[in-house]
Amino acid sequence: MTTQKLLQIPFVLLIVTSIVFAGCDSGINADGDTGTMEVLMHDAPANYDEVNVFVERVEVNNSESDEGWIELNSPQQSYDLLELTNGATEVLGSAELPVGTYEQVRLILSSENHSVVVDGKEHSMFVPSGEQTGIKLNVNAEIEPDFTYTMLLDFDAARSVVVRGNQQAGESYLLKPVIKATNEAVTGNIAGAVEPVDSDPFVYAIAGGDTLSSTKADTSNGKFKLIGLEEGSYTVSVDPTNDSYATENVDDVEVSVGETTELETITVPEN
Repeated sequence: MTTQKLLQIPFVLLIVTSIVFAGCDSGINADGDTGTMEVLMHDAPANYDEVNVFVERVEVNNSESDEGWIELNSPQQSYDLLELTNGATEVLGSAELPVGTYEQVRLILSSENHSVVVDGKEHSMFVPSGEQTGIKLNVNAEIEPDFTYTMLLDFDAARSVVVRGNQQAGESYLLKPVIKATNEAVTGNIAGAVEPVDSDPFVYAIAGGDTLSSTKADTSNGKFKLIGLEEGSYTVSVDPTNDSYATENVDDVEVSVGETTELETITVPEN
């Protein structure tokens, strides 16, 4: 049910090599003009109580060399990804940069200090090589004078938590980050509500057979918001976790850049 749809989300697991800031061939404006880059994180949901990720630094670069990353911020902070649904975001970093094209962003995660809570029990997660290399994303972000470029990082909690072992021998957990980056300026959103609230559904925006955004409806009022969607037509699929209710789809939902498409309340049928 939910797992099958979550597996449709595009898989973006990126392993990093170091990249440099080389001003001589970078295309960065030498006239002193600057703009701002802001990096926001949000989450694709998962069937856990918590997924806690510790972010050490956020960096960008504007070349293909092997050193010279520019630090946007050093949060040194843990974030529960499952709190970043329904349009909620967390600012990972914001900084003024010389005008030009920045080709990559990377997150430096601690090799420790990550955890997942399953059925009320907390388990530590290990990041293979995370502290040494980080997670690199190709973005080609264009920084313009006196404007803010807002980048959305969709951290897919369900695909990022890897379980090893079994209940008999004992389970362990790895964090292998799966992240998708989009430019907020070229995206729109879909918002609505689901009833009955106790259907407790996941909500997906699907196009061309791929799930491009997902969230969990608010357990108190059934409201949901799917963000970071490129302009186009989507099917909104509501998939209850309460087995007393069945899946309900809304077809041909149009998304326009810079706008939020508001849907009428979606009522899921009983099984």
